[in-house]
Amino acid sequence: MSVGRASRRSLAKLISVFAGARVVTAAGDSELDLPEQAIYYANHSSHLDFLTIWAALPAQLQQRARPVAAKDYWGSGVRKAFAEKIFNAYLVDRHGSSSRRQRTSDSGVSPKGQVDGMAEVLAAGDSLIIFPEGTRGDGDTIAAFHGGLYKLARLHPEVPVVPVTLANLGRILPKGEVIPVPHLSTVIFCEPLHLDPDEDQQTFLARARQVLVEGLAKHQSPQSTDTPGQDDDGSAPRGQTGQGNP
Repeated sequence: MSVGRASRRSLAKLISVFAGARVVTAAGDSELDLPEQAIYYANHSSHLDFLTIWAALPAQLQQRARPVAAKDYWGSGVRKAFAEKIFNAYLVDRHGSSSRRQRTSDSGVSPKGQVDGMAEVLAAGDSLIIFPEGTRGDGDTIAAFHGGLYKLARLHPEVPVVPVTLANLGRILPKGEVIPVPHLSTVIFCEPLHLDPDEDQQTFLARARQVLVEGLAKHQSPQSTDTPGQDDDGSAPRGQTGQGNP
């Protein structure tokens, strides 16, 4: 399946319309000023998440942006064709790495493990789109981050880490649902972060997560009912199995 640049842009527009996505900066500007290469990270509540971020990127950056996606969902059949050939996704095993696992395609899982494989992507000059919660949530809260984001920032300190807040996207295609529900969403590209030389993992991940928490509080439409089990800081404990994203 060969997809030209014009076809990609048409598809990007279609995805943005389908998701009802309004793309802005944290300051409310509609014009994006993004680095040539970045580690984009976002909250995760829908299978539409990486599609929407990819579609929101300017054309020249879209070509080199590789979404990280779960291999067991996107790794076979039509989904695999779309993930690899159209979106150039980097597929990871949500159940963890294995020394026996082999790369099956240019977009497949690195036998070196998730973080080392994604570091190779950055070393090649491409960008990544990742979801540090490691699993889809309810769309209204943000779980604690896994350590992969910190490790990538440590391995490639020259690459800016760009927070992307996704507001209301999980209500279009909620977890467990297959029929989309029309709803306006917002994609907020925030100011890039850089890992401080002496910053430890816990501090950096807390700082990175807080950007998304504040963005969600500002842009997320209120639910008609309260979310049970929610903590005072807006997070809720979840015992779900991670998707393999860092």
